[in-house]
Amino acid sequence: MTRHVAIIGAGVVGAISALEVLRDGNRVTIIEPAEPGGEQAASYGNAGWLSSHSVIPPAEPGVWKKVPKYLSDPLGPLAIRWRYLPKAAPWLFRYLRSGWTRAAIEKTARGLRPLLENAPLLHAKLAEEAGVAHLVERAGVLHVYPSREAFEADSLAWAVRRKVGIEWLELDSDELRQREPALHPRYRFAAMVEEAGRCLDPGAYVAALVALAEARGATLVRTRATGFRLDGDRLAAVLTEDGEIACDVAVISSGIRSKPLAASLGDKLPLETERGYHAMVEGFDIGLRHAVMVSDAKVFANPMANGLRSAGQVEIAGVDAEPDWKRAEIMRDGLVHVFPGLPEKLPPEKVKFWMGHRPSMPDGRPCIGFARATKDVVYAFGHGHIGLVSSARTGRVVAQLIGGRNPEIPLEPFDPKRFL
Repeated sequence: MTRHVAIIGAGVVGAISALEVLRDGNRVTIIEPAEPGGEQAASYGNAGWLSSHSVIPPAEPGVWKKVPKYLSDPLGPLAIRWRYLPKAAPWLFRYLRSGWTRAAIEKTARGLRPLLENAPLLHAKLAEEAGVAHLVERAGVLHVYPSREAFEADSLAWAVRRKVGIEWLELDSDELRQREPALHPRYRFAAMVEEAGRCLDPGAYVAALVALAEARGATLVRTRATGFRLDGDRLAAVLTEDGEIACDVAVISSGIRSKPLAASLGDKLPLETERGYHAMVEGFDIGLRHAVMVSDAKVFANPMANGLRSAGQVEIAGVDAEPDWKRAEIMRDGLVHVFPGLPEKLPPEKVKFWMGHRPSMPDGRPCIGFARATKDVVYAFGHGHIGLVSSARTGRVVAQLIGGRNPEIPLEPFDPKRFL
């Protein structure tokens, strides 16, 4: 039976959900006020990693001891603005609790692994369908360290990854230099996760996916969803700033804007923005071949279609606070610190800064499942640091839920009711 499905949000999760729902023969309307893949979207500004090994929650045992430092250092890798602390406190408590013990971390890793496994392959197939196969590479990701001892200091995370089936190559100084001569010679050890990949332009990738959905019959409506009209426990319409859109099913996949939509259905979920920054350096080809995570500099570097991107940072400050561009400058300076091929003083016209909103649940796991009020509304939001890589599997699962089929992965770890 053909159903009319409204997809709220044209980020990477919404775009892929639309494509997968279309495969089932449904009619699709995508509701999105802004340009798909535009600079306003978290999907635009991420690091471009297809890191299928990102199964570790943001918090780890003992991280609570660092909270005073986070409050006092506005430019640290995780910063909390004092003014926002009272509002963020309940979320932060759950965030800390999610990584309180090794058992808690292993639980999250076991849940996330099926969501992320084979993600680079799934994205490669989608990119090929959309005519942008060149934007997805399955070339592996490097985690680089000054020494083996520094790598072993991260032993908990790597041990948990191994426990859920993730493998990697360990590279000594000479092997690392052969693979990545662009790195500063002080980096003398690396773990190469060969199953991972990268996207060379996430914004263009998302735009191409939405364009493909439109070519296959989806309608893109440029407006903002504000709520729902129910007839008993059945969905009648999505409410928007420009009137109602009658439909049979709706998918909430609108990033940080998903929280009030879920609340309108009675589900008060702890979705928070982990504000992230990036610096994009254009015009310098330093010969970097892989996406790289640099442990000591906390730099995530990716050579992309339009330049070298350094992304990362977490700032808890709410949706409406002004950006602190010094945090993006840290991303820029980190690249200079790590790659000697860059000039010490980068020309300002060659550097572009960006800030966006990771829609994050406190336990590092998204919400994927039905609203309590009606099974005609599916939640697919809160992917945090794994939005790009997890989107391919999420879109498939969304279509399976709507079609009444058994999802291809266990969804208990992502059940929205875990917070209610």
